[in-house]
Amino acid sequence: MGSCPQKLMPNVLSWDQVSRLHAILSEVVPIHGRGNFPTLKVTLKDIVQTVRSRLEEANIQVHDVRLNGSAAGQVLVKDNGLGCKDLDLVFQVTLASEAEFQLVRDVVLQSLLNFLPEGVSKLKISPMTLKEAYIQKLVKVYTEADRWSLISLSNNHGRNVELKFVDRIRRQFEFSVDSFQIILDSLLLYYSCSENPMSEHFHPTVIGESVYGDFEAAFDHLRNRRIATKNPEEIRGGGLLKYSNLLVRNFKPTDREEIKSLERYMCSRFFIDFPDILEQQRKLEQYLQNHFAEEDRSKYDYLMTLRRVVNESTVCLMGHERRQTLNLISLMAIRVLVEQNIIPSATNVTCYYQPAPYVRDANFSSYYIPDTCGHSYPTWLPCN
Repeated sequence: MGSCPQKLMPNVLSWDQVSRLHAILSEVVPIHGRGNFPTLKVTLKDIVQTVRSRLEEANIQVHDVRLNGSAAGQVLVKDNGLGCKDLDLVFQVTLASEAEFQLVRDVVLQSLLNFLPEGVSKLKISPMTLKEAYIQKLVKVYTEADRWSLISLSNNHGRNVELKFVDRIRRQFEFSVDSFQIILDSLLLYYSCSENPMSEHFHPTVIGESVYGDFEAAFDHLRNRRIATKNPEEIRGGGLLKYSNLLVRNFKPTDREEIKSLERYMCSRFFIDFPDILEQQRKLEQYLQNHFAEEDRSKYDYLMTLRRVVNESTVCLMGHERRQTLNLISLMAIRVLVEQNIIPSATNVTCYYQPAPYVRDANFSSYYIPDTCGHSYPTWLPCN
């Protein structure tokens, strides 16, 4: 797939794993429309088969289709602590030019028409209308090293169906536990050709791989809730937010000495990619929405875990910038508590005070007020 050179070690799935895969592919997932547009009810196997057949009709070759990320991890290890948020599907295709990207997008949008409820007129629904109604995110990357696109279908509960079309990509994972891919072609062929239900003694051979490079090691990390990665400075955002997510879910580093060095790389890359405080806020809010949509009680623990990592491992920022980021995370954590009407243990709270109004009075001389030389400073100040 054009990623960094590595030997992908395949693994044949057991019957229990194939059964879980079948359940995920057959589950009805709602795609929620904006405004008055109806909810689409799709299964992964139906949307894959529809999109794949339309791509081939449009002369775009599909080499294979894979289930990726947390959904693949859940197939391999049922209770792995990660849960299953987005449903990621990877279509390995040839994207020779910009025209293919546009064609792929049009194919996906036209495929959505197949899933509109009966009685809905399709004649006047344009691709642009479908995009505005059902697409949460569209991404296109077209460089020498990376050539792929992502189309994310909306789900109000954070369980988006993400269709990724990959010609080449340098890196497809953050940590070993999210590096799994399951090749779906044999199972899709079975759905198309066989009327017999699957059983332990009669089912297709399904292959799993890990783009981490070592399937057995990655599988052991997933089963035993271990944290391992390679070159986090290559990951956009450094993997910092995902790392904190793993920590709050009781995953433990495989190497406690090495992880301190890796934490510094994670923080450095995060602040390179998101140097502005408003960018950091948007990224954090988006991450909470996507990964903690139905886990409100975990948001506070997550934010405080993230704050600890940033506090202990950030070496690339000036003092003011570092404090600004720490204060942002603290304020977000307090907002979470306010929204949930929870009073936490005082030892885990960063509190804030606001100077009294009379301190600004020119006649009030009990405090020394330094000249700010025209600079404005926030009135809310940390207690510590």
